[in-house]
Amino acid sequence: MNAIISASELERNLVGPNPPVVLDIRWQLGGPNLRSAYEEGHIPGAVYVDLDSELAAPPGAGGRHPLPDMEVFGAAMRAAGVSQDRAVVVYDGGLGWAAARAWWLLRWTGHPSVRVLDGGLAAWGGPLEAGVPSPVAGAFVPSPGALSLLDADAAASLARTGLLLDARAAERYRGDVEPIDRIGGHIPGAVSAPTTQNVTESGHFRPAAELADRFKSLGAAGSCEVGVYCGSGVSAAHEVLALEVAGIPAALYAGSWSEWSRDESRPIATGPDPQ
Repeated sequence: MNAIISASELERNLVGPNPPVVLDIRWQLGGPNLRSAYEEGHIPGAVYVDLDSELAAPPGAGGRHPLPDMEVFGAAMRAAGVSQDRAVVVYDGGLGWAAARAWWLLRWTGHPSVRVLDGGLAAWGGPLEAGVPSPVAGAFVPSPGALSLLDADAAASLARTGLLLDARAAERYRGDVEPIDRIGGHIPGAVSAPTTQNVTESGHFRPAAELADRFKSLGAAGSCEVGVYCGSGVSAAHEVLALEVAGIPAALYAGSWSEWSRDESRPIATGPDPQ
């Protein structure tokens, strides 16, 4: 199943006999949630999900966006109408990073049919709906483990034995700047692969063949194992999604740089990509 869906296909599906559950994951880093913007106008039937409180645990030793408690996540999904046997479409108002976090969590916890709206809300040409819908409660029970997940030790090992991609901006990878976390730099052996290069200026994913060529040029070829990290595990989920579109399976290091850099015993590399 294609991991992304076009706005025109979603619009057709919403009036079909078995419409998908639609989740609105609009989010801004470091700011208040965007529930008010959602209530002013959203794709008809979409239910708002808050990334910081429902798709992540509180910040701590596991980073700025640790994986959520499964009881909290499962309750949020059921309240939104999510069930195992009903397709889900997720979108946000930006580059798709927050939507990809929801996509990855649902896929990791065993949901078989989740897609991200390509281009996000900006690509939607249909009507918007105000207010808050009252969906019929779903029955989804998370069962983690359906996708590959890395901890810090596994990420360090993969950087030596396979391919570990750093999805942050190149200047953060090099350690030139670090606006958020304790210290700049990257995991030794990781390869710079900014997730912003996976999409066009309009925010749509590049064609699958183009993405495949990009990742192969970075070392994702043959049986090479691939992992991805970013600052806190959000934009890295978007890169895992781009790899999925390209037909390349990849693991997510959810703690990412915000977890790695908190531990002063972990080595840190700086400077340009050795490639």
